[in-house]
Amino acid sequence: MSVKAKYQPVLDLGEKLNIQDGDVSVEGDVLKIKGTANTQYEKNVLWDKIKEIGGEMPSDIKANIKVADESVYHRHVVQKGETLGKIAKHYYGDAMKYKEIFAANTDKLKNPDLIHPDQELVIPNL
Repeated sequence: MSVKAKYQPVLDLGEKLNIQDGDVSVEGDVLKIKGTANTQYEKNVLWDKIKEIGGEMPSDIKANIKVADESVYHRHVVQKGETLGKIAKHYYGDAMKYKEIFAANTDKLKNPDLIHPDQELVIPNL
């Protein structure tokens, strides 16, 4: 299996995440990828996929992923049925971090128990 085929799920994920200025090349047995993710969260998702395929320290891939918006961890569009606690659990692994998400969005939220589908929330860097 070629190194590009091995990491095809990473390339597919990059397309799904709309990675900008992407470039993919193969030099010998090493896949080189670069591009710009919208947020740190998206960059982390890509790296998680790389490690899932190649292990913690893969030697057959080199990735240079930049982040376009370093002012936030991510920007999240609320889906039906979500709560700030569920969103916090997804991004931070801790539902109690909902307070930080609420604090970062007081310009559009007045009550942490009232969020609505299609609202775009800032997920702050912690």
